[in-house]
Amino acid sequence: MGRNGCSSLFVRWLKFNAVGAIGIVVQTAALWVLKSMLRVEILTATAIAVETAVLHNFVWHENWTWRDRTTSHRGALRRLVRFNLSNGLISIGVNIVFMRTLAGYFHWPYMVANFVGIAAGSLANYLASDKLVFESAPPSINQ
Repeated sequence: MGRNGCSSLFVRWLKFNAVGAIGIVVQTAALWVLKSMLRVEILTATAIAVETAVLHNFVWHENWTWRDRTTSHRGALRRLVRFNLSNGLISIGVNIVFMRTLAGYFHWPYMVANFVGIAAGSLANYLASDKLVFESAPPSINQ
């Protein structure tokens, strides 16, 4: 990978994390509303909050992070399904495990467990997005 390749990979990683940071706010706000205001059971609230952030993040990744790979919205529904089957399942699974373990068994505050779960799934989500959802187009024969 040449210097431009490393640079573009780093820029994409920064964009991914910027979207993720906003997604953390979305997930945390949704979790707080669901748990504290609406009194939804913690694991159900966690799954709904994570899915809210996953959908938010997909829109931003589609239109900003991997925009060079999604210049047309053709295939967006297929990418959304793949994003949910990869990032969604990773995020929901990891967050549920950490919420159940840290908040349920160890009685940590649920917001702390939320942040630990988000951090734990971050790298796996980036790799799944880059390799499975927003994959590069195969090189053309003329290149």
